[in-house]
Order: sequence, then C-alpha cells, then structure tokens
Amino acid sequence: MPLTVTQLTDRLMASYARVGGINHLDGKNLPSKRAIALITADLLRLLFPGYFDEKLVHSSEVKGQTAALLETVLVSLEEEVCKSLEYHPPPELPRKGLRPIARTLSLELLGSLPRIRDMLQTDTEAAYNGDPAALSKEEVIVAYPFIEAIAVQRLAHELYLKNVALIPRIMTEWAHSRTGMDLHPGAQIGSHFFVDHCTGTVIGETTIIGSHVKMYQGVGLVARSLAAGQQLRGQKRHPTLEDHVTIYAGATIMGGDTVVGEGSTIGANVFLTTSVPPHSLVVQEEAKTKVVSKMERPRPPEDFHI
Repeated sequence: MPLTVTQLTDRLMASYARVGGINHLDGKNLPSKRAIALITADLLRLLFPGYFDEKLVHSSEVKGQTAALLETVLVSLEEEVCKSLEYHPPPELPRKGLRPIARTLSLELLGSLPRIRDMLQTDTEAAYNGDPAALSKEEVIVAYPFIEAIAVQRLAHELYLKNVALIPRIMTEWAHSRTGMDLHPGAQIGSHFFVDHCTGTVIGETTIIGSHVKMYQGVGLVARSLAAGQQLRGQKRHPTLEDHVTIYAGATIMGGDTVVGEGSTIGANVFLTTSVPPHSLVVQEEAKTKVVSKMERPRPPEDFHI
C-alpha cells in the first residue's frame, strides 16, 4: 500500500527532530540564494551594459535604464545585506540598527562598480590578447565563462572585505555552477588576469595573485592541509603568485608560504609545494614513451567490455 502524504510528513517531522543540525527553523532569516542570483545577474548588466541584456541598449536610453536598474539592485541588495547582518551582526551594533548599515554597505558596493569596471577592462584585454582563438573582445565578454566568473569574484570580494557574511560566497558559488571556476571571494587578484578554458580552476580564500597572471584549465591554488580544520581560519593557507606568472593545465600549487616568483612558468601537471625564485621554469619530469607493436600488445580479458 503506497504511503500517504500524512505518513510522509510524519517521517520528515521525525527526521527534523532527530537530525537537527541541518535545519534552520525559528532562527535568523538567511539571505536568499535566488534573490542573490538575480542581484548578481543585474550587477553584471551594470558592469557590461548591453552585453547581458536581451535587447539592444541605445546610448540615448542608457542613463535612464542604468538609474532604474541601480534602484532595483539597491533595494534588493539592501534587504539581503540586512539579513546577513542579522545573521552575523557587527561587533558593536550601533543604536541606529542594521538597516542603515545595510544601505551604506549596498551603496558602497554600487559605488565601487566604476573601479571594478576598470579592472575588468584589463581582464578582457588579457583574455583577448592571450587567446588567438578570440575573434573580438565582444566574443570574450559574451562567450567566455572566465569573464563572468572573474566579474562576480571581483564584486563578491568587495563585500568580503567588509565582512558581509554568506552573500559573497553565495555569489561566487553561483558563478562556479555556471562557469566551472571556483574562485573564493577572499582571493586577492590583480589586473590583467586570464584563465584560458576555465574548467576546474580552484583558487582558495587566502590566495594572492599579482598582475598579468595567466592560467589554464584545471589549475589548483590550494591549501597544503586542512586537517586542523577551523583552527586554520584567518591563516595564510594558499599560495602567492607574483606578476607575469604563467601556469599550465593541471598544475597544483599548495601552501600559504609557497611563492611563485615574478615571471615564472609552471608547466602542466606540476605538483608544487615549495617556493620558486623569479623567472623560474618548473616542469614535470619527462614521461617515458614506449612504442609497443601490435603483436606485443596485451590482449584484454575475455570478459572485458567497453
């Protein structure tokens, strides 16, 4: 006999009582993932006018449309930032309450958009100049997932620096799900940054990246060990890349005290846990290739199927 809705409800109620660690009931209202996704999409429209819209934006209309979009984003962002502050209040809560603080933080993020656009201009140039397959800068902006990922990271980084809880990570994880790039909002990333192909890129929270750095797919800038768990919070756990560093596909660079010197190149699939001086070339030991004739090739077992 099939279960009834009443029985299913009772089973879930019992689970809620038994496994309470993954419930969020009767507590502070958390920021909405859906609302933040919509806000982030609108912020991309403000950063790249005409690129993330479904119809052409005329220059004669851009001021009015920008003002209207800014107002929409401000109202929504203020609401979500207020939830974040309620969840994780400032150390000294002023008498005037959280709402004015949320509005100030939201206005400060929107005020940083021209500066973020300056940085994204350099990222776009780096992507176009560094990829012979790019037909135009327009193609880079509308088609390269890297641009969306780094734009969201640069936005989220502003909120991260102001100790706004939850929202920066929700923003970058939204971009992660769309682009395949896992860029922590805490990472410090310089100008003219470019990741070609993007997929599988991981950049940890305390990573520091200089200017004119180029990376390829599958690169991980990660911590050496997380065995100590929360005791590592606030410590430098991820590597530093100085200016003009190139890292090829599949390389992993580990540790907060690992510094890749200026102008260095890290080859594909390198596993690096120690610092290297400026202008170094680090490569994996050359693999040995053995040519086996058809007669010498081992036969697969009879029960082997593809």
